[in-house]
Amino acid sequence: MKIFFIGDIVGSPGRDIVVDRLADIVVTREIDLVIANGENSASGFGITPRIAEQLFAAGVEVLTGGNHIWDRKEILEYIPHEPRLLRPANFPDGNPGSGLYSGKARNGVPYAVLDLQGRVFMASIDCPFRAADRELARIPPDVRVIFVDVHAETTSEKEAMGWYLDGRVSAVVGTHTHVATADEHVLPGGTAFQTDVGMTGPHSGVIGMDKAAIIRRFLNGQPARFEVASGDIQMNTVLIDVDETTGRARGIERLRFRTD
Repeated sequence: MKIFFIGDIVGSPGRDIVVDRLADIVVTREIDLVIANGENSASGFGITPRIAEQLFAAGVEVLTGGNHIWDRKEILEYIPHEPRLLRPANFPDGNPGSGLYSGKARNGVPYAVLDLQGRVFMASIDCPFRAADRELARIPPDVRVIFVDVHAETTSEKEAMGWYLDGRVSAVVGTHTHVATADEHVLPGGTAFQTDVGMTGPHSGVIGMDKAAIIRRFLNGQPARFEVASGDIQMNTVLIDVDETTGRARGIERLRFRTD
């Protein structure tokens, strides 16, 4: 079974490359399941119902979120009714939506996707490690293929989660920093891991945003309005090969696509 994960989609440039390229990639790479992090897809901050539907129509089957999931208030009414759009499972009780989704892939294999958010240098929310334990206990035993998106700031927290879940899930991949890491590998227990998949969107700026405003803010410390950059549009992704009978990963490959 092949799982294709798309790193943080940033603004319309990120959405456009997904819409333009995903269908062909699915066919040529013989992909069974497509997952993407969509929490920056609305002008770099949040996601809207319209954008979620656009990405689902393009072939994304599950959308994960993170610290920007609530930036667009209209998502509060949408997320309880769309289980394929996840928010971190370790958000405090009372938040709408869920951090866990179970479904069947294109090849008929059952799977689960778990969304977690780190706490180091981020908001003080519930423990992602204990939340992982709780959510994994909810997954039926016949579901062997389990994918985890860890939306976190530090490499150490993401690496710790990879080791913590090694042998219990098929893959743990990191998002949030928008910079792809070159450490993709399969851990001893059979869990595929990469610290950060990187960003899908314009790489001519600073983590997807126009570089002039970012530089001004670093120089003078004053608030600045951030706009999505343009140019050098890339889709940073990871392709994971999983043995669907055991849930163990057989391989993980870092892939980058550019606009023609």
